[in-house]
Amino acid sequence: MKIFYEELAPWWPLLSPVEDYAAEAAEFIRIIEEKFPAARTMLELGSGGGHNAFYLKRRFAMTLTDLSKEMLRVSGRINPECRHMEGDMRTLDLGGTFDVVFAHDAIDYMTTETDLRAVMAAARRHLEPGGLAMFVPDHVKERYSPETSCGGTDGEGRRALRCLEWTMAPDPGETAGVTHYCFLVREADGSTRFLHESHPFGLFPRETWVRLLEQTGFSVETVEERTLEERTPRLIFLGRKI
Repeated sequence: MKIFYEELAPWWPLLSPVEDYAAEAAEFIRIIEEKFPAARTMLELGSGGGHNAFYLKRRFAMTLTDLSKEMLRVSGRINPECRHMEGDMRTLDLGGTFDVVFAHDAIDYMTTETDLRAVMAAARRHLEPGGLAMFVPDHVKERYSPETSCGGTDGEGRRALRCLEWTMAPDPGETAGVTHYCFLVREADGSTRFLHESHPFGLFPRETWVRLLEQTGFSVETVEERTLEERTPRLIFLGRKI
């Protein structure tokens, strides 16, 4: 995944513009305020380019973690007031606790129950007693269907990027599918280049999410997001630290 999160990290604002995150970040804040209105601090696992944090930081004191140094640098430019830490969401141990631990679509890179439960354990380790974990996978098995989408925008000067995303279902009995990304990048001098990369993603049923969270020491609630986007609403898994 070096192309996506290393070589193309500086292009992230064109691939996934920050303004596209405003509505969903507002929905996450709404849910947290409903379930845990006293929350003030948040740890984000797999924060990427920091586009959710750009909005969440207006409500919470944010600590952002990611495996990619390059993506953390991108986030640092728009979120200089947030703490940024490099780390793997499965093994992270910052030695501190937070009111909320949040994991967005980076959780989809967990392709086995072992990895998924490790992230849940790391989240619990970083929560205050009674704290809230929020997991927002792009897909659960019951609602999944393969899809193809296009994106990308123009930047300053002649810089531009377009992306084709092609998501395929796992084989029967498997918990990991594959997403293919095809990028066409136009540099400032007008030259273009093509890049391709495939990423695995985990696909688990709701029952697995709930079971693993309960086994990890959470009381669990599942909520459906409210969205005006033309897609199936995501299931959001909330775990209260017992």
